[in-house]
Amino acid sequence: MSEASQDASSPSGREIWIEKYRPQTLQDIYGQEDTIERLQSYVDRDDLPHLMFAGPAGVGKTTSATAIARELYGDDWRGNFLELNASDERGIDVVRDRIKSFARSQMSRDHDYRLIFLDEADSLTDDAQSALRRTMEQFSDTTRFILSCNYSSKIIDPIQSRCAVFRFSPLSEDAIRRQVEDIATAEGIETTAEGIDALVYYADGDMRRAINALQAAATTGEVVDEEGVFTVTSTARPEDIREMVGAAVDGDFPAARAKLATLLDDVGMAGGDIIDQLHRSVWDFDLADREAARLMERIGEADYRIAEGANERVQLEALLASLALDG
Repeated sequence: MSEASQDASSPSGREIWIEKYRPQTLQDIYGQEDTIERLQSYVDRDDLPHLMFAGPAGVGKTTSATAIARELYGDDWRGNFLELNASDERGIDVVRDRIKSFARSQMSRDHDYRLIFLDEADSLTDDAQSALRRTMEQFSDTTRFILSCNYSSKIIDPIQSRCAVFRFSPLSEDAIRRQVEDIATAEGIETTAEGIDALVYYADGDMRRAINALQAAATTGEVVDEEGVFTVTSTARPEDIREMVGAAVDGDFPAARAKLATLLDDVGMAGGDIIDQLHRSVWDFDLADREAARLMERIGEADYRIAEGANERVQLEALLASLALDG
């Protein structure tokens, strides 16, 4: 456990747990073992190239960047580490001004280079990326860049070719379960096995989602159980999704429509969230391959229409109706 993980002295709910339990070193990070091992070798040699971290949200990209800085610079890490979020500051002026100003500032004699961490770099405009490429070349002797993005394809090739690319995959269920159980133990929270399973299901590979859901569930009851987790996250139980789809496939559209209404009105789910759960659960419905393929096609069509602004309820009912008519 990290130093932050061991500090559980404050009352439950008084701090944001994703920050309180953020790993302080690379070895404290749950999951991503192969990636962490390669990064650790760079740190041990103190020979860091430009890095690019690509992957979905909540899988350890930002945590890895700050952990590298802590291990390289120790207590001086904040003075040698500049963090920028490109989604908020997308223009070319950010690259020209803030990054260049930091790269040009006087360095400590104890270190050969500084780190600049650019989060959500795929939000940078093409002009800003071109400016960033030139800046990376200009200050390569004294500065190393770590770029974080969800989609590496949105980063121009000249930048990608200058970086060692690390792809972070969604975290395993085991990694999320271990982290959640450790935090619950540190905070003195009583949990049930079904509650932990519900947190893992809701997280879907995203550690941030799991920890935030744990903190929310811990403030609403004495025990974090399955019902509490699904309530605070407005998530449908897998069996409810399975029952809704099963009724539609069997041709019982009124029953499927009634279950959908329950999820939208009583559970309070958004249409996009129902689409996401349907997509995750397609292969758990015990459907024939042809039926599964047809369901996937309908899900994709409904997802596109909802994203374009169509009415969620109409599109979801149309999805169930098409399954019932084909059934």
